[in-house]
Amino acid sequence: MKIFFTGFVILSLLFTNASKAQTKPAFWDDIQAIKRYDRIYLPPQKPILFIGSSSVRYWSGLSKAYPSKTVLNRGFGGSRINDVLRYIDDIVFPYQPSQIVIYVGENDVPDQQLTADSILNRFKELYTAIRSKLPNVPMVYISMKPSPSRAKYVGKLIEANKQIEGYISTQADIKFLNVYSLMLDAKGNMQPQLYKEDKLHMTAAGYKIWEQALEPLLIR
Repeated sequence: MKIFFTGFVILSLLFTNASKAQTKPAFWDDIQAIKRYDRIYLPPQKPILFIGSSSVRYWSGLSKAYPSKTVLNRGFGGSRINDVLRYIDDIVFPYQPSQIVIYVGENDVPDQQLTADSILNRFKELYTAIRSKLPNVPMVYISMKPSPSRAKYVGKLIEANKQIEGYISTQADIKFLNVYSLMLDAKGNMQPQLYKEDKLHMTAAGYKIWEQALEPLLIR
């Protein structure tokens, strides 16, 4: 199968720090950059679509990890669940994906006004919105990872992961991939070597763990 992996991430970096008018919703410029890229380079048909926050956006090795798959990366950095929901008409539905891989929620955790229940409810809303137009497309939700820079929020993060996993277990055609436990050492501690200097974004070693765990869940 011909490999498709877009380089829109590089293009979108030019717009990440651009000043945004107050009338624009968050990440408006990032989404417009994606749409401009799509007008220049025709996206593949029925790709495995990856959406979510910066852990998806910086996942630059997708095509090398899955050379027999048609993959498309539409993550945008800093996004929360509601941000992904806001733009699903731009970054999900136009591509008619054959499968969707989601990483969302971690950027919601530091918000003191949000509880694990709140994060679950946000995920439910996103999931329901996707299912409204793509009722049978298989999906994978990648659990929130144990980031050292957010260690003080780990209790809420673990609880949110647990609740999302419980909800997903009641739904059809969606799998929960627990990368949280896979990224801990034998003593259950976080592993700083899996992260860049900011202790939030992953190195290639971190992504390798994800890629190996995800591979069996991708469609054939």
